[in-house]
Amino acid sequence: MTGELTENSSDSGAGEGCMGLLKTLAREEILEVLSEGLCRQCQPLLEARIHRILNRKMSEKPKWNDSIEGSESFYRRPHKRMRNLQSFPRTPEPSYSSRRKRSTSKYSGESFEHSDFKISLNDGLSRVSSGVDSELSEEGKELIRIKQMCFNDFVHIERINQKPINVLKGLELHTQVFNTEEQENIVDYVYKLQIMGQRGELRERTYSEPRKWMRGKGRVTIQFGCCYNYAKDKNGNPPGIIRDEEVDPIPPLFKKVIKRMVKWQVLPPTCIPNSCIVNIYEEGDCIPPHIDHHDFVRPFCTLSLLSECKIVFGSTLKVVGPGEFSGPFSLPLPVGSVLVLKGNGADISKHCVPGVPAKRISITFRKMDESKLPYKFLADPELVGIKPLPLHYPDQKHPDSFPIEKDDFPPRQSLNASNRFRASERRSNRRIF
Repeated sequence: MTGELTENSSDSGAGEGCMGLLKTLAREEILEVLSEGLCRQCQPLLEARIHRILNRKMSEKPKWNDSIEGSESFYRRPHKRMRNLQSFPRTPEPSYSSRRKRSTSKYSGESFEHSDFKISLNDGLSRVSSGVDSELSEEGKELIRIKQMCFNDFVHIERINQKPINVLKGLELHTQVFNTEEQENIVDYVYKLQIMGQRGELRERTYSEPRKWMRGKGRVTIQFGCCYNYAKDKNGNPPGIIRDEEVDPIPPLFKKVIKRMVKWQVLPPTCIPNSCIVNIYEEGDCIPPHIDHHDFVRPFCTLSLLSECKIVFGSTLKVVGPGEFSGPFSLPLPVGSVLVLKGNGADISKHCVPGVPAKRISITFRKMDESKLPYKFLADPELVGIKPLPLHYPDQKHPDSFPIEKDDFPPRQSLNASNRFRASERRSNRRIF
């Protein structure tokens, strides 16, 4: 704070300090205390606490129907609402397929509710383990959480060189990878990094907080693993990784995020990220149309936090005004979702984030091309050789399988009525996704 509360003023709070003083004030007086005079370090912490309360309120709302139809409505409703809130040109409804991650484990025969999404794991992303799952093994809890994940892929056809092409092929949106508590911990961690950057405790090229000279310009960025140049800088360095610049290594909590995404098969073990960039958006901040530089290999991914926003895709995107863009395909990014880009979705289609309607944090994780690594880069042992969790066990039958007996395939001309009925009955029990 600004120091207006002196040590003598704590007497009126019955020895309880600042909290005791606040309890003696009316609601309007508390608002007056918080309305001005907060220092740069206190503002992010206060905002984080407010957003945490708002997110908790959102998480208490009824959950969407746990079905393919419910998943579709979950995406379509925010998509329409975002269009009504902003003055962007109308874009078509997204075309996509939605499906639950298919896993075959010793838990696959049981029924799990959305409360399982709250299960805390001992991987450093949650503060404490919940009591309800204390009897489960760590592997068991992870398998239950993996079962709750959903992902969507997308289709949008454009004519490229006179040929119809799905320019979104390779684009995937994963949800329920991180629960509310885990998201809150990541957000708090980002704010601590921001404070460190403001205090000069991070390397010079790690933290950037440019002056906001117009709408959409001036978002805060924090880079780890490598220094990436968005445009030609004052030293004449072109866009891409600056190999002779040093930034801070990936922080511990972000390494835990990477481990989860690889273990849970959101990212492949052949493309483990060794760099990341944090974007802190204020209302109205944006990212203009672009294709991610090929100094980074595919796939890469972005984790969205704090508030929902939309991302626009298309082989051609138009600038409508400051922070406003239009394109043929618009997709809402739910809070806590992970967007994976590869294939046409990363290399043919451009993407952009129009001015966001509320404060937002995104973290983009990417693997650098081996030939573009910074000269002093050292591989982190914690990020080497991460293995995905097996989603099936050899002694467990696949849920799509059904028993085949010799009566199902009798010799030709010998399929009697009994055999015919037995075979058709088994096939009718086969699970279709």
